[in-house]
Amino acid sequence: MANQNKFSLPRGTADILPQEVRLWQDIEAKARSLFDLYHYQEIRTPVFEETELFARSMGATSDVVQKQMLTLQPNQREGESGQSSKIFSLRPEGTASVVRSYIENSLDRKEALTKLFYIGPMFRGERPQKGRLRQFYQIGVEAIGPNSASPYLDAEIMGLSVALLKAFGVKDHVLKINTLGSLEDKQNVSTVLREMIGDQKASLCPTCQQRLDRNVFRVLDCKNQECQKIVAGLKLGVSLLSQQSQEYYAQVKKALGLLGVSFQEVPTLVRGLDYYTQVVFEITSPSLGSQDALGAGGRYNGLVQELGGSEGVDAVGFSLGMERIILARQAVPEPQARGVDVFVAPIDDKAFESAFQIMNTLRQQGLASDMSYKTASLKSQMRLADKLSARYVCILGEDEMNQNAVTLKDMTTGSQEKISREEIVEKIKKLVLT
Repeated sequence: MANQNKFSLPRGTADILPQEVRLWQDIEAKARSLFDLYHYQEIRTPVFEETELFARSMGATSDVVQKQMLTLQPNQREGESGQSSKIFSLRPEGTASVVRSYIENSLDRKEALTKLFYIGPMFRGERPQKGRLRQFYQIGVEAIGPNSASPYLDAEIMGLSVALLKAFGVKDHVLKINTLGSLEDKQNVSTVLREMIGDQKASLCPTCQQRLDRNVFRVLDCKNQECQKIVAGLKLGVSLLSQQSQEYYAQVKKALGLLGVSFQEVPTLVRGLDYYTQVVFEITSPSLGSQDALGAGGRYNGLVQELGGSEGVDAVGFSLGMERIILARQAVPEPQARGVDVFVAPIDDKAFESAFQIMNTLRQQGLASDMSYKTASLKSQMRLADKLSARYVCILGEDEMNQNAVTLKDMTTGSQEKISREEIVEKIKKLVLT
């Protein structure tokens, strides 16, 4: 009979089934372990925020805000203290939400440097592509604090992103870095770039013709061949930046060398979000083809103040895409599901109640246990126990019930012995936990 289900998976999303979830959990566990070593603490923010928060942080003219935001229908109900007048969007990235929380909860008053990480879903209404769905998952880090800008912290952030990828089993990756300079530098460089490119505006793609006025930096990373030819002819480099920004960038590179982190300098590397200043970076993997970005980040001094926080609060961070990480993992054994310690097998209805009680007692003692939940032949129950990778099977039949005992079978050796009901829990604990 044909499947009559009228509902299907929304385009651009994916079900993560139990056998796949183990891999995701393995990545998350490795990430949490490293975050503990680097003293980053977890933060969990809502999956939707005011749309204006993202427009203010990423830039109203950015591609994300202009084309990719998934905005919720306005709530027209009254009596919600003005909330109905606000428009909300699903979060397209994590930084804005973290900074909003940092400001709202006055974290700058509690510690000189707040080091946070998050793991969770993000949403963008772009055309689905390999490794980037409309609902996708990121692992991200933000380090925020008053006057905390340090080339060593920038190097730590990049070193941590590389360490995470290595821990995940992504061996084939490249760290690419560049500097945009200070906010003042960005404004000056924008003027210079417009002068350099202005005469060739007609040769730019339609999108970059708009970018020339709105955000000229985005012209530098356009994939259009004509735009790339124009950019290739530009004389880009740190000489366009202030001496202070040049020195800061040099110190970051030196600190990366101290960490033993290799990198490539890419003068055309920019980030598509307006809040970035100073050092920016991207990590790519050749194994992913044209959509090769595993993650990216950089420094965003000024964003806290832009969103209503205190002046002089500096910040740096990154995010990694979990779907891309999974695609780029190489020759990593898939984590196996934990088998049950004990499978309890009642042979007839009379033994079922006792079997159910034994299973519950075993679980209370920290022993992973399961059963069939319906009476079945011993042969079929043994097949199920084998499928669950059970270490032991606790068999209860008529003889066992009459003798107030159970038959315990070792699934590795095939040996079995009869044990009294009073001794079964301690016996299994000794076998399993020692």
